[in-house]
Amino acid sequence: MTGTSENNETIIEVTDLTRYYGRLAAVDNISFTVRRGEVFAFLGPNGAGKTTTIKMLTTLIKPSAGTIRLNGYDPIRNQDAARRSFGIVFQDPSLDEELTAYENMVLHGVLYHMPPQIRDERIKMLLQMMQLWERKNEQVKKYSGGMKRRLEIARGLMHLPHILFLDEPTLGLDPQTRNLLWGHIRELNKKEKVTIFLTTHIMEEAERVADTVAVIDHGIIIDQGSPRELVERTGSTSLEEAFLALTGKTIREEGPESFRQMAGQYLRRRRL
Repeated sequence: MTGTSENNETIIEVTDLTRYYGRLAAVDNISFTVRRGEVFAFLGPNGAGKTTTIKMLTTLIKPSAGTIRLNGYDPIRNQDAARRSFGIVFQDPSLDEELTAYENMVLHGVLYHMPPQIRDERIKMLLQMMQLWERKNEQVKKYSGGMKRRLEIARGLMHLPHILFLDEPTLGLDPQTRNLLWGHIRELNKKEKVTIFLTTHIMEEAERVADTVAVIDHGIIIDQGSPRELVERTGSTSLEEAFLALTGKTIREEGPESFRQMAGQYLRRRRL
């Protein structure tokens, strides 16, 4: 855990959030809060509702019901202000590989109407932090996978957001590069007080860096708390073991109703 979250002020507030696709509730009446400056891990199997939730949080799709507040803004009524409040690093690469690292950063700054002097200072600071300054004038297509991810994180922070969404930030990276990348993420979380909202399938990462973990499956949040709290409540020895206890150890064969019955039993046991 980072231990950087000392502020109890809420920066993300989600209440009764629901999203239907036809008659299917991809996200079903979920509620949670994220404190300013904390690292919040949002975990779940494939198809659990993580991506749909993140799309709603980042204004890409509208909820069917419920409310969201990002840094105090309603993303539906104040979309521009909400979007200025966050940066995002997508799971799939989104850099322009024909441009240099510096040019990618300049483009992002221009899109967010940053004054040139502030923009240039910010580029230098972020590329130095990510150890990319010496190679700022190389085309991105010449970068390694780890360098591209570091550049994407630097770009996501370019406009001084309060929240950084990281969707599987270390996917496809070797252990050494993953360790280096998390070092940079912890540094920026501490130095810039940026709230981190991340998804990952690597439970060891979440256990190491997250202040709070929420586990979602079949569109509902089964449990949330610190990694230690989830481990203790499930009688497990690690977050990965706790995750499997909450979501099951086999590839899904049960339908949503079977899962809801299992989740309901678990939640009732917690209240006893």
